[in-house]
Amino acid sequence: MSGQLTDVAGLQVGHLTRRGDGWLTGVTVVLTPPGTVGGVDVRGGGPGTHETDALDPRTLVPTVDAVVLTGGSAYGLVTAHGVQRFLAERGRGFAVGDGPGEVVPIVPAAAVFDLGRGGVFAHHPTEAMGYAAAAAATGGDVARGVVGAGTGALVGGRFKGGVGTASARAGGCVVAALAVVNAVGLPVGAVAAGPVVPGPLNTTLVVVGTDAALDPAETSRTATAAHAGLARALDPVHTLADGDTVFALATGGVALADDRRERVGQLVELQRVAADVVREAVLDGVAAAEDVGDWPRFPLP
Repeated sequence: MSGQLTDVAGLQVGHLTRRGDGWLTGVTVVLTPPGTVGGVDVRGGGPGTHETDALDPRTLVPTVDAVVLTGGSAYGLVTAHGVQRFLAERGRGFAVGDGPGEVVPIVPAAAVFDLGRGGVFAHHPTEAMGYAAAAAATGGDVARGVVGAGTGALVGGRFKGGVGTASARAGGCVVAALAVVNAVGLPVGAVAAGPVVPGPLNTTLVVVGTDAALDPAETSRTATAAHAGLARALDPVHTLADGDTVFALATGGVALADDRRERVGQLVELQRVAADVVREAVLDGVAAAEDVGDWPRFPLP
């Protein structure tokens, strides 16, 4: 399995990375095409999130304009404001009036803990960094490893984590994932690497994308099913010291069956593949990381 999140037509990814001079953090932004339906499932015991309640299928707005993954713990969530500003300048958002620019961009966000890993605790992502990451977004190749929100990421408290991505097909649909791997746990089966050394907070963040036309409940269920990929890739996972969060995005380009039984079968297969690509994206993020300062790369075989 290979590929990347931008294999889902219309999704764009942008990174802003700060390294050196006391910085080791960044922001990753996923921009969506108009009409993209969003869902989320938060499983970690220490989450740092923004606007995730807006993705509940029972709420007013079913679509999202961007998803922000950021370093800086709760401080970094301000980056979502920069992404909102970027989108509002382009007229993207939920229309709340009849005039030009009278929109509210829907921008859920989640953060990983990386405070102080570059040396200066107060060096965390800003609103301007969120804007810059959005401005850098493209539908081309996705940078992996020690970039964006994965810049200060660790696994097991002592090895570098980072950004990874993967994609596959489920019937006639593309299913893809992007992961920011900053986990308490280590890759499954990594006994030789020794015990984990948990910090105050960690967190693995994931965006799953598909070109299937899903409703809000189906999209949220896809986020739930995709968490199985985290459990297959990392041990332990969903701990009290992780904020593990999976977003799901459905761009709507490929219709599923109208017949309920056939549609359920298609959804089961799509969600099975979603868990697979999440696992691969997590392992890709660990494999793509590099030695940074005092943090060595994990010794994958």
